[in-house]
Amino acid sequence: MKANQIYPTDLTDAQWYCIKELIPAAKPGGRPRTLPMRAVINAILYVVVTGCQWRMLPKEYPAWQSAYVYFRAFRRDGTWLRIHETLRAQVRRRVGRHKHPTAGALDSQSVKTTQGPGIRGYDAGKHVKGRKRHILVDTLGLLMAVVVTAASMSDAAGAKLLLKRLGGACKKLRRIWVDGGYRGHLLEWVMLHFHFLLQPVLRSDDQKGFVVLPRRWVVERTFAWITQCRRLSKDYETLTESSEAMIYIAMTRLMIRRLARK
Repeated sequence: MKANQIYPTDLTDAQWYCIKELIPAAKPGGRPRTLPMRAVINAILYVVVTGCQWRMLPKEYPAWQSAYVYFRAFRRDGTWLRIHETLRAQVRRRVGRHKHPTAGALDSQSVKTTQGPGIRGYDAGKHVKGRKRHILVDTLGLLMAVVVTAASMSDAAGAKLLLKRLGGACKKLRRIWVDGGYRGHLLEWVMLHFHFLLQPVLRSDDQKGFVVLPRRWVVERTFAWITQCRRLSKDYETLTESSEAMIYIAMTRLMIRRLARK
């Protein structure tokens, strides 16, 4: 652990340098900002990585109410998404890729929820009562879009919600690899409304047991990256918007760590 870190989840100087210019300035005319934003971001990262309750934040961080207010404000005004999009473009450029992906992989993950308030459903296929994370990633496994729904929603219906959210960063998409659950009407719907196509990657009939399938393994690896953060081991959030923000924060942390490497 570096000297400038109170806890291992805290940003190092190099990591803070990657993100500090992306933090919004205080709004003019309002109350002056008194909290150091690096401490606020560190507090939010502590919650995401360790999975603790907001009220259980260590005393070394700003008051939990202040940290939560910033988490919620950045969720509502799209700050987490903007930071994530900027860093993803930088990571792609570093490895010699264009900032706008041309191909990706789409899949879903059903996770359990707590007994708190919020939408939930039952995924009969996975036998999971909770929520479903629908994600689209590029060929590097970096997140492009996420939608969280009740687990009872079908993969095809969730995919439609996700694809409707795609912004300008996905304007060069031409192909998305999916599994067999996305076949049928969805393929025609995508061809009608978008400039890319869905390409199912299927197991052969003679394959038995676990098999790594081409292209699809990339999105499965991203799910593994996400669930390394204990706050995402299941869905603890009341609002699905908060669940999506937590996923963007987890992937933002992953990209910051990559960009800070020399």
